[in-house]
Amino acid sequence: MGGDFAPRAPVAGALLALGELPAPLELHLVGQTAVIEQQIAELLAGELAPLAHVRDRLLIVEAPDVISMTDKPAVALRGKPQSSMVVGLRRVADGLADGFVSAGNTGAQMAASLVALKLHPGLTRPAIGTIFPTAAQSVLVLDSGANVDCSPEELVQFARIGATYAQDLLGRENPAIGLLSIGEEPEKGNAVVKEAHQRLLHAGLNFIGNVEGRDIATGHCDRGPIDVVVCDGFTGNVLLKFYEALAPTLIGLVAKRAGLDPDALRRSLSELDADEYGGAPLLGVNGVSIISHGKSSPTAIKNAIRVARRAYESDMTAHIRRRLAESVPGSDTGASA
Repeated sequence: MGGDFAPRAPVAGALLALGELPAPLELHLVGQTAVIEQQIAELLAGELAPLAHVRDRLLIVEAPDVISMTDKPAVALRGKPQSSMVVGLRRVADGLADGFVSAGNTGAQMAASLVALKLHPGLTRPAIGTIFPTAAQSVLVLDSGANVDCSPEELVQFARIGATYAQDLLGRENPAIGLLSIGEEPEKGNAVVKEAHQRLLHAGLNFIGNVEGRDIATGHCDRGPIDVVVCDGFTGNVLLKFYEALAPTLIGLVAKRAGLDPDALRRSLSELDADEYGGAPLLGVNGVSIISHGKSSPTAIKNAIRVARRAYESDMTAHIRRRLAESVPGSDTGASA
């Protein structure tokens, strides 16, 4: 029920995903049953008619409450305990589902994930990990919006969980981690970044030092390729929104100046399309919670479901817990309470 184009985009995205994913995988559509049934009927009678055969792999779970995009997270969780977001995440916590995807209120999803799934031991906050396309290999940036202010130790925590994501979902051996700053020198940046730099030097990670914004677009710096970039959520979200707008703007300008078909050019540069990446995992919680953009299209939802499946099948959550247990004093390999 969440997102600017809900419920049509999530329902259509689920149907598209089932058209590509093998049986017996099922998808649970959590929300107002009558509304969802109507959307399914309309889509299968129209543009998605060829996907009628996947209908029996859709399970509808009733959740009468709806959290709006403007609801304050704490108020929404207390006042709407039967929302699609709360009910869906509770199903993951109870083992009735393997992952959760939403394009709804990001703050509410983060708060509901913390309540239902809990943080891994050794962490103080989760982080949103977003894949950025580059001129070389893609780069994972975190935090991209969950935490406006971060401490130096929290940036180190983000580096640890980002390294695990890069290994499990991006297939990177010994991921190279950079700290986003205004210069590559250790003394550049604000007080938090400078202190985080010193801590990362002794964190047992493949820390390659400070990186700058321009290094993300190229995918490497003068010390080599970059796999993970760490920053606070304020900086990361500003960077993300700029990045999302840049590709369509450049494609439009190039198409206009060169007399090319913009749609054809857009298809040829599909790796720059944010919809192709679908959603970003909330890293650090004890379960799979995928946050999609509020303006997610059916294609973006379909790809977010693909990300959720990969995160679950790679056992990324257990790997993050194990890495933290190995590197953070006082944590253990058991599930958090």
